[in-house]
Amino acid sequence: MPVIYRDEAIVLRAQKLGEADRIVTLLTREHGQVRAVAKGVRKTMSRFGARLEPFMLIDVQLYEGRSLDTVTQVETIGPYGLAIVADYARYTAATAMLETAERLTETEREPALQQFLLLAGGLRTLAQNLHEPGLVLDAYLIRSLAVAGWAPSFTDCARCGQTGPHRAFSLAMGGAVCPSCRPPGSAAPHPETLQLLSALLTGDWTSADASEARRRREASGLVAAYLQWHVERRVRSLRWVEREGDQLGPDLPRGRSEAGARSVAGARNETGARNETGARNEARAGSEARAGSEARQRSEAGARKPGLDVAAIERAQAAVAPADPPGW
Repeated sequence: MPVIYRDEAIVLRAQKLGEADRIVTLLTREHGQVRAVAKGVRKTMSRFGARLEPFMLIDVQLYEGRSLDTVTQVETIGPYGLAIVADYARYTAATAMLETAERLTETEREPALQQFLLLAGGLRTLAQNLHEPGLVLDAYLIRSLAVAGWAPSFTDCARCGQTGPHRAFSLAMGGAVCPSCRPPGSAAPHPETLQLLSALLTGDWTSADASEARRRREASGLVAAYLQWHVERRVRSLRWVEREGDQLGPDLPRGRSEAGARSVAGARNETGARNETGARNEARAGSEARAGSEARQRSEAGARKPGLDVAAIERAQAAVAPADPPGW
């Protein structure tokens, strides 16, 4: 007997299938993560194609299949996609949130109500632009890890429980550590950074919104490292997240860090050096070949002197000139 069920869901991912269909990954309220086929949604006359885009909160009816379910009906609950994609900072933050939610709920059909409610609240906050997108992202990442069982400690020692605050922060230990428990290689963030992280975890938005930009950047680095340490995978969307105070170069994509800028500059210099070296070697080889050819001509023609090859000299000068760095 066919099984048809209905549930609230957030669209995490949409992939093309065939000429007109899509495979959508949903985080549902009661059934956890579900993958389903939406037939004909890429056609112009599709009834619910726009409702199955990422960031949308929907009420969906599905027909249960062997490996993939089939979407039969969709109704919109929260149209967050339009407001999120209209702003780059909100879009990159929301993309990182969806990828993290997908990683933390990988087991299909395992209920994850708290993760669903947390993600729905985070997307709604981004769409309404209530707080800075970077703060919303960090708050979601910390809370989702706490729900998954990796709650960090930002005040008391994460190992022995000694009352804090403490200066050291260890990813492996699970947060702040006292001097006795501090392992080698622990970070030493500013006390205000740990206070900001604690405010994001507890929902103290008054303190979080009043924080300095440099403390937000330091907190973001700790949150990203803590997430990827426990998830044991790289969250690819985090590298494109635009943080408050990012400096944009003329050819540098938005959201990249200073280290990324140095990497791009180093790659350009290295590429330019290779091009220049190759051009010089090519010009040198061409000059030697022309010299050998002219020597043979002089030996055959006796004392006759060849004329000046102006075109060959111009070609050699053009080859020696350094090449422009590749465009971005």
